Amino acid sequence: MAALAAWQNFYVIVGSSAGALIGLQFVVLSLVTARQTPQGVGEAGGAFATPTIVHFGAVLGLAGILTAPWDGIEAAAVSWGLVGLSGFVYALVVTRRMRAQDVYQPEFEDWLFHSVLPIAAYSTLAVSAVAALSLLREALFGVGAAALVLLFAGIHNAWDAVTYHVFVKSKGSERAR
Repeated sequence: MAALAAWQNFYVIVGSSAGALIGLQFVVLSLVTARQTPQGVGEAGGAFATPTIVHFGAVLGLAGILTAPWDGIEAAAVSWGLVGLSGFVYALVVTRRMRAQDVYQPEFEDWLFHSVLPIAAYSTLAVSAVAALSLLREALFGVGAAALVLLFAGIHNAWDAVTYHVFVKSKGSERAR
């Protein structure tokens, strides 16, 4: 498909970045969890750490979907639409988890990057899947924008988690000694 062929380099770059960041996130999480963790951190991880991996995985999956040699746009649109719908539901679950956990009090920036932007990105994917049949060019830009939002939100969230554990949690551990 000529329309998807024009996006090949974009998804190779975005997908490779997401794949590398998934590996890096696993290394960081392994180092952080090697330390003794207080009770309730698992609930916070379900709200803050796991979604980052899911968003990177969604971007990697989108890159795979959109670089596959499709005969037409319909099957690709259904595939990315399912990613959008399932991601939307998952982002709502994450929002609920953020409210339920009591280890960390989320601030505006946390709500923006862990809830609002992922919900917007996954919604854009779902809407773009429907729009692909009549507005293909615009739909593909919507998918590209959603992938970038998820990638950058994931980068922000991963960095935020690392700095929190390095600068906040480790300082608290040093004071306790």
